[in-house]
Amino acid sequence: MKKLFTLILLTNFIQAEVYPIDNWAVGDAMSSVDISNDGKYISFMQKLSRESDPVLKVFLSDDLSADPYILGGESLEIVSSSWISNESIVVTFRGKARDQIEGFNRGIYEYRVALFNMNTKEFKKLDDRGLGTTGASFSIGVAGILPNEDNYILISYREFRRNSSFKPTRYYKYNLKSGKKSLVLKGRENIYGVSFDTNGFPREAGGFDISSGEYIDYYRNPGDSKWKEIHRSSENSFESFSLASYPDEGSSEAFVLATNGEDKRSLWTYDIDKKIFLEKIYGDKEADLSGVFYHYDFFNYPDQMIGVRTSKSKPKRIYFSSELASSAKITQEQIEKVIPNSYSTYISALSKDLNSMVIYNTGPKDPGSYYLLKNGKISFIGSKRPSFKAKDLADVKYLKYTSRDGRTIPAYVTIPKGKGPYPLIVMPHGGPFVSETITWDPWSQLLASHGYMVIQPQYRGSTGYGIDHYTSAFVDGGEGGYKMQDDKDDGVIYLIENGLVDEDRVAMFGWSYGGYAALVAASREEQLYQCVVSGAPVAKNSMQLNYYRNQLRGTGKLSQEKYWTESISPINEVEKVNVPILLIHGAQDQRVPVSHALEYVDKLEEYNKDHKYIQLEGADHFSNTLFYRHKKLFFTEMIDYLKDDCGPDGL
Repeated sequence: MKKLFTLILLTNFIQAEVYPIDNWAVGDAMSSVDISNDGKYISFMQKLSRESDPVLKVFLSDDLSADPYILGGESLEIVSSSWISNESIVVTFRGKARDQIEGFNRGIYEYRVALFNMNTKEFKKLDDRGLGTTGASFSIGVAGILPNEDNYILISYREFRRNSSFKPTRYYKYNLKSGKKSLVLKGRENIYGVSFDTNGFPREAGGFDISSGEYIDYYRNPGDSKWKEIHRSSENSFESFSLASYPDEGSSEAFVLATNGEDKRSLWTYDIDKKIFLEKIYGDKEADLSGVFYHYDFFNYPDQMIGVRTSKSKPKRIYFSSELASSAKITQEQIEKVIPNSYSTYISALSKDLNSMVIYNTGPKDPGSYYLLKNGKISFIGSKRPSFKAKDLADVKYLKYTSRDGRTIPAYVTIPKGKGPYPLIVMPHGGPFVSETITWDPWSQLLASHGYMVIQPQYRGSTGYGIDHYTSAFVDGGEGGYKMQDDKDDGVIYLIENGLVDEDRVAMFGWSYGGYAALVAASREEQLYQCVVSGAPVAKNSMQLNYYRNQLRGTGKLSQEKYWTESISPINEVEKVNVPILLIHGAQDQRVPVSHALEYVDKLEEYNKDHKYIQLEGADHFSNTLFYRHKKLFFTEMIDYLKDDCGPDGL
């Protein structure tokens, strides 16, 4: 590993442009790029100014230089759009429904879905509710697209009212032209998460047996009227099981993603009638499979799985040995050759005749770019962040190091331009029970552009690296402020020992759980950090536990309860804080209420600890509620704090 980084240090002398904070704070300039089924139209969402809501632009695909048809959200913000036929677009809106959050995951926004017809230039509401009138985020949503039936989609309907029980979800076939719907599937209270195939048949669902405390996987063959149980697992089991593809007609053999008694999730064949595993098809010794992928031509090859995905070091596709998979692989390789800075590249949309395709690419050197491949000719549509140039963006490398108790910790390192040893920012992800991979990360790129190396350790508790790596965060007694914190510190020591980092210029920055980790780091003895930047942190474990106890069940509840019960609570460690703290929190945070920060700040003041508190007015916990004004303030304060106030002389 040292040789790899030595090479980087010798060749990484190119001076990068330091972009102003505005460039980092502004939202995506373009998103939701899609094409109509007949290839006539192409559409995308675009922001007309830094602080404006996006509009939806619709172009004739033959001439992207012509003036588009523009749809604005008026009183509601358009948050996504996609074509579902030759002339119809499903549009999702978001609107402010209340001034204050109403509990865990009950933020100030609610969502609505409508259909826009390009021929009539009219919207058709799928949901006539007024904002704030019910407790459901969605009462009606699109449940499935029917690529072989241009005038139909599947919609889900769920009736849910405040202070009353909800009715099971019903599914309808909806006529886009007439607006009429016909019942496809009547919901049941003990069955949820129904998935349909591309022909509109319900094929799989989940359920829960209260009497036994078991989750149930159900399956249906096309035309069947009843669900068939194919698998059971205890609600407290950390084993995974999910259908990856349906059995061929006349067969009971399916592909599933499962652990099947092993540590890592792999692809298996499974007999749904006998409920037994047959053969492991593919697995990775170091990481879980992240999923499977299907043929890009869902019109002619619906639901056709052609390979598996991994994301240990970067998103990667492994194709099956079949004629269909081989031809798709050739197409993929041809596309990657013509896309600049190709990294995670795929066909994101296509017309039914395959003459028009939208190609999307993203990675450390590309914040996200869209291309139109039409009649064999490729043209650039636009970029999510057009102000950034690839040459100015930092490289990201995958590495592994050994923690002090012998556990292997994967990590991603963003390497700034110039010569090391570098100042270092440790940036633990949120969750903590989530996974990361190498892709476009604006926060690490922002820090790297200011000269900081960034390490993102996949500490114990991170998912994607097997059951043991995940459960070791809590089964041995809540390791949040102990071994999990050691994992982060050991990454620092590894980089210092390899001559890549200046030991006197190290800080930690994190959001959510990452913010919690930063607060814990601030009170550690044998201190490695000059300061910490803590965003939206859990500061009082007991407060967070009250949410999880009421909202979760099964392994989710078990892991969260055990973790927060037995880990260090930062509010009890304030007296031990020995480095400056920059604390940032959204005033409307629904996941980690701002009261965490306010109580912690009171304690900091009580003990006269060096700190600065920034409150983001109107901001929630999640990235899609951090608007330009929030990120401009947040990023400016963070960069200035690291430069001027981090430790004795700044970082």
